[in-house]
Amino acid sequence: MSAQSFSQDIPQISVEELASRLADSPESLQLVDVREPREIAIASIEGFENLPLSEFADWADQIHTRFDPHTETLVLCHHGIRSAQMCQWLQMQGFTNVKNIAGGIDAYSIRVDPTISQY
Repeated sequence: MSAQSFSQDIPQISVEELASRLADSPESLQLVDVREPREIAIASIEGFENLPLSEFADWADQIHTRFDPHTETLVLCHHGIRSAQMCQWLQMQGFTNVKNIAGGIDAYSIRVDPTISQY
């Protein structure tokens, strides 16, 4: 994934809203975590599929077979920067309902679930 700038605004979801959505209807969501496997080993939220940005070339061409472009897709990283990049890229691939998780897993561990390790 290139470092080019994107012009589209990315909708965001708070970590509190994420927790509520995971409790109410996780089956209606597509959950993507773009962090590295070593980060996931430290802290993770159940149900997220790991697509590390560093391995973009390995999975980019499978995105439409692995995910439905019209199902709500929530994207997570450590603080929300890499996930925003992924959201922008997904929008460019035709995904119509993508949201960045504001603050990432760091905010989730602080404001929602303190049992998740911080790093």
